[in-house]
Amino acid sequence: MKNYYNVIAKQTFSVCCGNLINWKNLLFILIMFSLFNCSKSPETYIEYIAGYWEIEEVTLSDGSKKEYKFNDTIDYISLNDSLYGFRKKLKPGINNTYFTSGNAETLNVKIENNSLNIYYSTPYAKWKETVIEATPKNLRIINENKDVYLYKRYTPIILSVE
Repeated sequence: MKNYYNVIAKQTFSVCCGNLINWKNLLFILIMFSLFNCSKSPETYIEYIAGYWEIEEVTLSDGSKKEYKFNDTIDYISLNDSLYGFRKKLKPGINNTYFTSGNAETLNVKIENNSLNIYYSTPYAKWKETVIEATPKNLRIINENKDVYLYKRYTPIILSVE
């Protein structure tokens, strides 16, 4: 009986993994599975949300893209320790100056179903966006219409006046 199991094991091994090409395919599949399955915890995104953000690109739900080469406004996001804050549109000036209308959208950040959601509110509307990625340099958000917004960290215009 022991030999019977050895024969079946050898046959199964040679059919499934008998040559190097199958090993390479299996290894490739395992690596890809590991990469796509090891997504970051949404909690790690929170520390990168606050700050000045410039829109770089929007991918609409139909797959079309709109790139932004120049922006006359940027978004400023402020977030406190209780995960409440606001978002404002600013017009950047020179040497770290900004102009704003004073209007702001209040926001609340929540972790729900392994996602980081931002809930916005104004006197006129309420909506939700989900953070897909947040790093020191990039912020990627998807809205309820499935449009994906890619922001890059804004770098202020500094002029030396001498």
